[in-house]
Amino acid sequence: MLLQVPGWLWAATIAALIALLAVDLTLAVRRPHAVGVREATAWLVFYFGLAVIFAVGVWYFGSAESGIDFVTGYLTEYSLSVDNLFVFVVILSTFAVPAVHQQRVLLFGIVIALVLRAALIFIGGAAINQFSWVFWIFGGFLVFTAVQLARQRETSHEYQEGALVRLLRRRFRVTEDYVGGRSLVRVDGKLWLTPMFVVMVAVGSADLLFAVDSIPAIYGITQDTYLVFAANAFALLGLRQLYFLIGHLLDRLVYLSYGLAVILGFIGIKLVFHALKKNELPFINSGQPVTWVPEISNWLSLGVVAGVLVVTAVASLVATRRRSV
Repeated sequence: MLLQVPGWLWAATIAALIALLAVDLTLAVRRPHAVGVREATAWLVFYFGLAVIFAVGVWYFGSAESGIDFVTGYLTEYSLSVDNLFVFVVILSTFAVPAVHQQRVLLFGIVIALVLRAALIFIGGAAINQFSWVFWIFGGFLVFTAVQLARQRETSHEYQEGALVRLLRRRFRVTEDYVGGRSLVRVDGKLWLTPMFVVMVAVGSADLLFAVDSIPAIYGITQDTYLVFAANAFALLGLRQLYFLIGHLLDRLVYLSYGLAVILGFIGIKLVFHALKKNELPFINSGQPVTWVPEISNWLSLGVVAGVLVVTAVASLVATRRRSV
């Protein structure tokens, strides 16, 4: 069921998101400091609480089905975003970002990521509304990604600069060292970028690679563009705090790739089933919908996603504890 979202609600949601980011940016710029566990926990609880309030609002003012879709999408996006943290750790380590400026780098990087994801979300939503066969592409891609994740034996901890970062280095002057928390400086009247600017772009553009998986995944849960956008926004808002809270514990999530593989595979199959039910391809069932395909309920989707996350986390922690004994 798609929500009938008026334009003013879209505007209010985006305005609230901008306000939250503005407060975060102001604190990060005016008071740079190393983020401790207590502060990270407080902000994480705050953003999680906002997501819960939003879910209740969707349930009450929209429908129970839409509320479940948002929660399932939020959990899926958040779990997939945890995989981003591995890359963030490597990027910040490679660029030797000072601890007092790490939250600023992550925050600006997440703003870039949110803008890029929003573009992908609206493009994906338009494609789905226009062409039903897009579900085949999304479903097949997620199943393929799930197989690749399940076969992955180890995670690479080496950072390779993306095309956008390489372009920056070729086209602009970049200082050798950080200049406080500044992103741009003037040297002899000429504008130079600092490593701070480059690492922000690196974080934001790196997230785009993960969005290629996560956007099709959440469209497998709901085709409501508003809920897809909101779930992504809430997941990214809490990602920075999660980095400071569990960044040093990521190596203990040894079964994370398997858990994500199960989630992506499940959603991929759900998308394929949906594609069959909406089938218009002439070479499948003579272009008619395949009605015998089972319908995967929203409650089942939520149960699978939440259950896999719990099992993955517990199994990983138990395994690493046994190895350390």
